[in-house]
Amino acid sequence: MTDRDYKKYELKKGSKVVYRGITNDLDRRKTEHSQDKKFTSMRQVGRSCTEESAKNWEQKSLKTYRDNHGGKNPKYNKKKNG
Repeated sequence: MTDRDYKKYELKKGSKVVYRGITNDLDRRKTEHSQDKKFTSMRQVGRSCTEESAKNWEQKSLKTYRDNHGGKNPKYNKKKNG
């Protein structure tokens, strides 16, 4: 059985999404983000999943975001093609 230890999450500043990502250690990522990104909340999106599933979600989620925001990613996500 494949490990389902990855989490999908997003950072928000107010009601605006400023970052979407994945991790296998949510507390560590929150600490890392707190050092260089300005956000008001962090929330897990959905259930824990496999690394492959998390990567697929991240790619699709960012594409959908770009489709709805003039081709731009959330503020702190680097531009990814695909």
